[in-house]
Amino acid sequence: MRPFRIRLTLILMIMIGISMVGAGITMAQVFKKSHISALEENMIREIKLLSRTFDFRPDDGESAMTYYTQQSRDLAALTDSRVTFIAKDGTVIGDSESDPKHMDNHSKREEIVDAVQKGSGYAIRYSSTLKEDMLYVAVPVISGGNYDGFIRLSVSLASVDEGVRKGWTLMAGGLAILFAVAALVSYRVAAGLTSPLEKITRVAGRITRLEYDARVNMQRKDEIGELAKAINGMADSLQNQLQTIRDNEDLLQSVLDNMTSGILLVDAEGSIALINPAAEKMLHVTSGQLSGRSFHELKQYYELTRLIKDGITEREVIHQERILYQPEETILRLDGVPMFGDEQSFKGMLFLLQDVTAIRRLENMRSEFVANVSHELKTPVAAVKGFAETLLGGGVKDEETARSFLQIIYDESERLNRLISDILDLSKIESKRSPMDYAPVHLASFCASIMDTISTVAKKKKITLTSDIPEELFVEADEDKLRQILINLLSNAVSYTQDGGKVELTVQDRQDAEGAEKVLIKIVDTGIGIPKKDQPRIFERFYRVDKGRSRSSGGTGLGLSIVKHLVEQHHGEISVESELGLGTTFTVELPMLQE
Repeated sequence: MRPFRIRLTLILMIMIGISMVGAGITMAQVFKKSHISALEENMIREIKLLSRTFDFRPDDGESAMTYYTQQSRDLAALTDSRVTFIAKDGTVIGDSESDPKHMDNHSKREEIVDAVQKGSGYAIRYSSTLKEDMLYVAVPVISGGNYDGFIRLSVSLASVDEGVRKGWTLMAGGLAILFAVAALVSYRVAAGLTSPLEKITRVAGRITRLEYDARVNMQRKDEIGELAKAINGMADSLQNQLQTIRDNEDLLQSVLDNMTSGILLVDAEGSIALINPAAEKMLHVTSGQLSGRSFHELKQYYELTRLIKDGITEREVIHQERILYQPEETILRLDGVPMFGDEQSFKGMLFLLQDVTAIRRLENMRSEFVANVSHELKTPVAAVKGFAETLLGGGVKDEETARSFLQIIYDESERLNRLISDILDLSKIESKRSPMDYAPVHLASFCASIMDTISTVAKKKKITLTSDIPEELFVEADEDKLRQILINLLSNAVSYTQDGGKVELTVQDRQDAEGAEKVLIKIVDTGIGIPKKDQPRIFERFYRVDKGRSRSSGGTGLGLSIVKHLVEQHHGEISVESELGLGTTFTVELPMLQE
């Protein structure tokens, strides 16, 4: 804006300068004309005065010429001007500067012609005799019979020119001062015009750089003030609109970032325009790797890229499931929708990705669970039915045999009852319908009561039960569920330990890496052990290492699954270590205090 201010100042100065020079020239011309006009009038008065006081003599030849020449020289000395006597026919009969004999006839001179026509005449012309501009004034004079002609006075215009030059000098000085003042005024005027424009321009530049809080601070009532108000109003509108856009963008971005489903947007050219964090996690990529690049970059997922290609090509709604290996098996459901813009121009495909692996796994588990439950229920029901039919058919006459059949029916019904009970317990635990009732539990007395419960079965097999529990140790837990955990683990330990074996229960406290207090419960037995290949699966429902032995021991195959769920409800962990033929150790780690 500074160059514009300078240019505006220069324009104003040039305009003022031109005006001042024009005015100076006009004033000089007026001064010169008025000075010459004053000289003319003065010379006319001198001629008229001379015509009344001068002693005219008749024109009688050479003597008259000598007389008038001498008189003109005397008069010239008095009037400080050139004096010329001219006869009516234009003959010069006397001149103060030149010899009349050698002078031309003056009847055609401009001042003589005007004097004849107007009573007085004047002319300005260059004098070849005196080599300068002269002012000539002529007046006709008639003096009785002695003189009938013209008296002409002429003066040099050098004095006039000198006066004009002095006037120009004075005027130039004044004009210079006036020009300087005008320059200062012009600069101030230009600054007054451009300074607010500079402010407006700076604010407009800041708005262009997205600084929408910039405003023009100006209190003016003119057009520039109105412009400033318009700029401020525009900035307010832009700021409000931008804030609305940012709020919407933040909301949209928050929705995309927090969606559990993946969003993948592929434009009409096949470039990935948008991918949200959920989709990145599902595909094990980052947005920086894919944004703006072709969907073919997902070449490790052949089935997925082929589906995307089909969607872009056919431009139809897609509902498909694909299995990806990354490296574990993942089942993705893809719902694709074509996007169209104005005039139905194709913009690309929007894909919704959902990881349905867990859902499909649960469906499979549900199917397997139903199959396993049916199988487990079928065995005792078949035994009860078979033996009952035998008894009802009267095929057994021996009372002892009949009694043994009834015992089998009773045992199988008990086994069926335990199975149904375990299924109901597991269903409650998995559906979160069994609320936790946390309370401090004194582990020494609590474990002692459980050991008493198990001791009856252990004595039958001559199994030694031992425990090592600090007297002062407490844990915050649901007492009933904790009892169920320990009874299940201790019962399994007794069941799978040979006669004369040993089962040990130990409890101790410790701190984890983060300083949290933990309680470690270990059940160690000297039983048959668990093969390495079976250890990762023993907490699955209905999984048995030795199905024949499990059934003979009265197990349902759900005990360890129930134990795992109950431990997890206490925010704890359970693990197993076992050597085939040497025994098994189950370790339960629980937080001492529940959060």
